[in-house]
This record gives sequence, C-alpha cells and structure tokens, in this order.
Amino acid sequence: MVPVLSSENSLTTFGTLAGEHPFETPPGPNLCATRQLRGATAAATCQPAGMTLLLLHGLGATRRVWDHWPVGDPGVLAPDLPGHGTAEPLDHYSFESIAAAVAAGLPDDAGELDVVGHSLGGVIALELASGRYGVQVAKVVALGVKVSWSDDDLARTAALAAKPVAWFDQREDAAQRYLKVSGLQGLVDPASDAVDHGLVQHDGRWRLALDPRAFGVGAPNLPRLLREAYATVTMVRGELDPMNTDAELAALHDRTVTLPGLGHNAHVQDPSALDHVDGQAAP
Repeated sequence: MVPVLSSENSLTTFGTLAGEHPFETPPGPNLCATRQLRGATAAATCQPAGMTLLLLHGLGATRRVWDHWPVGDPGVLAPDLPGHGTAEPLDHYSFESIAAAVAAGLPDDAGELDVVGHSLGGVIALELASGRYGVQVAKVVALGVKVSWSDDDLARTAALAAKPVAWFDQREDAAQRYLKVSGLQGLVDPASDAVDHGLVQHDGRWRLALDPRAFGVGAPNLPRLLREAYATVTMVRGELDPMNTDAELAALHDRTVTLPGLGHNAHVQDPSALDHVDGQAAP
C-alpha cells in the first residue's frame, strides 16, 4: 500500500521529505528560509550550513513554477533547465547532457544537495544522484515522473522535437500555448510575469522560450537510475496524475508517497503538499 499522508505533519521540514534523518536545528550556522503558503501559515525549510536545496522544474515549464517556494533565500536554488526560460539551449538534449549542464551551473559552494525535481526535473535529480557529475546528492524527491512510455508516446515527443518554433502575433496566444505545453493551464495567470519568463518577444511577435528539441530526450531508464542513485530517493505522485499510477511507483521503488487530491503539477497546485512527504518506506 502506498501511504497517503494527512495534514497532521504540515510543518515538517524538508529534511523529513526523503529520509530517516530529519533536519533539526544544528549547532553553529544554519541557513533557513521561510515559505509563505497561500498567504496563510508559513512552513520552514531549513538547510544546514554547507547544503543546498535544488529545485528542478519539468519539461516545458521554467524555474518560476517554484515562486511559492523560498527561491533566492540562502541555500535554495531553482535554475531554468537548458533550453527553458532564460537558460541557454544545448546542442543535444539527453538526461545526461541536461544533468551535466545543471551541475556545471551550480555555485562552487553549493555543498551537498537535497533535490526536489518535477517530471523531467525528477529524472535529472536521479541523474545527479548517480555520482557521475561531480556533485554530492543526499536526498531526492522525484515528483510526477512519467513511468511507462509507449511507442506512440515516444513518437509524439519526437515529432514535437522536430517541429519548428511557432510564432504568435499576440502575447495572449503565446501565453496560452506556454500554459498548455507546460501543463499549467488553470494554475497560473496567463497575464503574470511568471508566464512572461517562458516567452520571448521579437519584432512585435511572441514565441515560447522553450527549445522544442528538448522534447527529444526520450524515455528514462528508471530502474537503473534508482539502482545507481547514491541518495535517499522518494518517488512522489499526485493522486490524480495521469502520468503514473501508485502501482507503477510501487513496482519501481519501496519509498513512495501519493499526495491526495492533486494532479501532475502538485507542487504548483499546493506548494505545502510536499511538507507532508516523510519518505518512509511503503509497507
């Protein structure tokens, strides 16, 4: 059975997300950030000195999906993935090349990493945890990762990767396209500057900042990535996420959590939901 956690633990710290060593206030310097959740209560995300919380968005989105997280506070980073937002494109997109670019962009003093990754970002988090990229990852929370890939799925993504960049005469049309591609329709205001971050304007026309070739990453080898991860990994899904099922995650890993009532973009729907993830092994 996959645990569906209640709201009783709503003020747990990130240290309880994916392991059996919850962060308590350590002696000496401690980096803490406070996240306002929907203007109500605040949840503390505390990173011990020398550690970094790395937040990785999914395919088609940008770092702005983490706006309700403590991005910009000490010890918290949320970069745009290559070919997204303001990040430079790559010559070739693979899970390995994206992970290498993310690792290369980390500050020298990033230290040990706790990584929360959504969808594609969850796969990149697992790649980083392999030890092949010169970074040390302590914990991974992989949210909303698509598990099963059919031939039709791969053909569709390959076709998207081969499409030319689409230009729009109106920002509103480009914004709607961005929200559709990123899966954020109904979750983000089309007029917001968070959407602007996913768009490029040139000569009075608009396009997505996304490099469409990023769709060509293919299907991840999740059993291998989980096997090779030098980190405590928790696989998380929204209860309503069509990208995966409880059974699929349970077949992959013994540390899984389902977030009740949430979909694929659970971290945007309810940023506080991940406060409830304790990373305990599923019985």
